[in-house]
Amino acid sequence: MAENKTVRSGMHGPGRGPRGGFQKPKDLRGTLRKLMRYLGRYKALLILVAGLIVISAACSVGGSYLLKPLINNYILPGDFPGLAKMLCVMAAVYVTGAACSYSYARIMVHVSQNTVAKLREDLFDKMQRLPLRYFDTHTHGELMSRYTNDIDTVSEALNNSFASLISCSLTFLGVISMMIVLNPLLSAITFLMLAVMLLVVKTVGSRSRRYFAAQQKAIGEVNGYIEEMIEGQKVIKVFNHEEAAKAGFRQRNEAYRKAGTLAQSYSGMMMPAMGNLSHINYAITCCVGGLLAIRSGDLGGLAAFLQYTRQVSQPITQISQQVNTILSAVAGAERIFEVMEEEPEPNEGKVTLVRVTEDRSGQLKEADFDTGAWAWKKPGGQLVPVRGDVRFDHVVFGYDPRKTVLHDISLFAKPGQKIAFVGSTGAGKTTITNLINRFYEIQSGTITYDGIDVRDIEKDSLRRSLGVVLQDTHLFTGTVADNIRYGRLEATDEEVEAAARLAGADAFIRHLPHGYQTVLSGDGGNLSQGERQLLNIARAACANPPVLILDEATSSIDTRTERIIEKGMDRLMVGRTVFVIAHRLSTVRNAKAIMVLEQGEIIERGDHEDLIAQRGRYYQLYTGQMELD
Repeated sequence: MAENKTVRSGMHGPGRGPRGGFQKPKDLRGTLRKLMRYLGRYKALLILVAGLIVISAACSVGGSYLLKPLINNYILPGDFPGLAKMLCVMAAVYVTGAACSYSYARIMVHVSQNTVAKLREDLFDKMQRLPLRYFDTHTHGELMSRYTNDIDTVSEALNNSFASLISCSLTFLGVISMMIVLNPLLSAITFLMLAVMLLVVKTVGSRSRRYFAAQQKAIGEVNGYIEEMIEGQKVIKVFNHEEAAKAGFRQRNEAYRKAGTLAQSYSGMMMPAMGNLSHINYAITCCVGGLLAIRSGDLGGLAAFLQYTRQVSQPITQISQQVNTILSAVAGAERIFEVMEEEPEPNEGKVTLVRVTEDRSGQLKEADFDTGAWAWKKPGGQLVPVRGDVRFDHVVFGYDPRKTVLHDISLFAKPGQKIAFVGSTGAGKTTITNLINRFYEIQSGTITYDGIDVRDIEKDSLRRSLGVVLQDTHLFTGTVADNIRYGRLEATDEEVEAAARLAGADAFIRHLPHGYQTVLSGDGGNLSQGERQLLNIARAACANPPVLILDEATSSIDTRTERIIEKGMDRLMVGRTVFVIAHRLSTVRNAKAIMVLEQGEIIERGDHEDLIAQRGRYYQLYTGQMELD
């Protein structure tokens, strides 16, 4: 990692997110508008869903109303043929409602899954275009929660909650309307009980949301702690820290238990409270309605009204639950769109990297094949051979503009030269190589590559011309050959094996169970650190770049393996400009120029003999290392 970066602190385990608790979005309308743009691709299906919801709600409300004519016109008079027909009508109404409910639910699953897939794809695409600075200031857990918790809540809301909210709202309005039509007096009693129910929902719901928020915070701390402890198991055992680790877990687990108990207690209280209030309402309505029915003789109207009384509380409970789910989903979508709206990595360069060949007159021309020499192609079509001439001219840089890391750096690397950077940790060595790649933008000065300002070079082309071997290796799930070919996807098997031989990796690869087709997983966990680094170097060799950057490439490798690598590297570095960062000064003795950095400044420069003769900082580092050896 680059030195002196400001890294956002905080622990974000996979449990952090809105699931299980209510989180209010900051910009409800704006986020819904953005979400509707994704749903807008399915306008026809959404219109169909709306129609099916209306029919389903109408059937639910209308089916209950049919109880009035069923009892008054057919059961009480004893008209059994008419009763049979009326029962068939009721069955048809309910079957139609059920069919509509099933249909819109299936359609919403299709719409939601496609929408979420597109949302996830756009989020991943966006992350590939974000600058490294963004990943330096956001933890991995925080970014992963966008793909897990936030996407899941959006998916859940689109699958069920949106359609259910509309359906419940329509049903509630329909039930209220029919109750008023049937009996205004009984409706007043029901509305009074509904007010009590709404008060209970508001009181219990507010406390439930507060404790769910505490639960989410607690589970995040528990998961983050577990992740940290699992990753650091070796350190825990080395320092006999097991008891302290267990005590830390018990403390966080107990806090999670208390928060979870309170959250689930209030959450579980909602349904019994609503159920009991509904039963009380039903009993009062039965008593008063029975007296009114005796006087009016409208038993069918009473039966229909009692059915609506049973129905009226269900939409309220469901709406309160769905609103929380939807608002949590919108809050999740808001966090997703926050990432999507981040400024992408600037890429205003127009100069591109192309393959060239010479015509009979010796002039360069763009080649139609993927072999041959490299050249820079300027906007006017001019071709400039790639030579690897890299120059820094009074470069000033800081990861945070308020804190300068590199102070007035000027240096040059002529084609084919090996330039080494040495110095203590945090001196700015890795930062310089990061600027060559344009991982970060400098505050002032210029960096040129073959006489072209790197800001004028298209980033993909710039990075294609650079091979980087990092200290921290990363291998992807796939075969050994696939990991080496990662440096150049079009490389043949022969070229992959040649790159492995060049890096000195061929011997150990052939001793693997399936050679180059051995599948690696878990970041190559079944290989030693040295073997993983050899594959990392073979990957760079496969890319065959004109400029090579070695960032502590041999720091994790024993002396014998280092000698093997150095022989391969000597072959790889022929005709290439090479930047080397090393703590082992023995690896940079043959560098054309050695830059000694301290606190972001070049304090000494020269070859090995010159710097030893100066008896300065390099001399102290070198003699100190020799004593350690």
